[in-house]
Amino acid sequence: QVQLAESGGGLVQPGGSLTLSCVASGFNFYYYNVAWFHQAPGKEREGVSCMSGEERSLITYADSVQGRFTISRDYAKKTVYLQMNNLKPQDTGIYYCAAGGWTLRPGEWTHWGQGTQVTVAS
Repeated sequence: QVQLAESGGGLVQPGGSLTLSCVASGFNFYYYNVAWFHQAPGKEREGVSCMSGEERSLITYADSVQGRFTISRDYAKKTVYLQMNNLKPQDTGIYYCAAGGWTLRPGEWTHWGQGTQVTVAS
């Protein structure tokens, strides 16, 4: 079955960096668009970044992370990455990997991982 498994979360100080990974299985990873979403405590899930499949590398970032976060994917490893730099306390929350959508609207995406917790605090 479809599985998306995130890892790489943790506790980091403001200004620090983390790299999240998401390993995909159970579907044809090559053709699927992929994305990362963020859910802050007590808030709705929001899109962070999405990236097209088929090696077209069309990428969208939320304004809040533009210039700080970088999405990438390794087709051979069926893995999606989110490099997060200059982290801020408001970046705290659960980060979810998703596949099968198109834009940063959560409702469009059909496959979801379980999430990984990121905490930015001193």
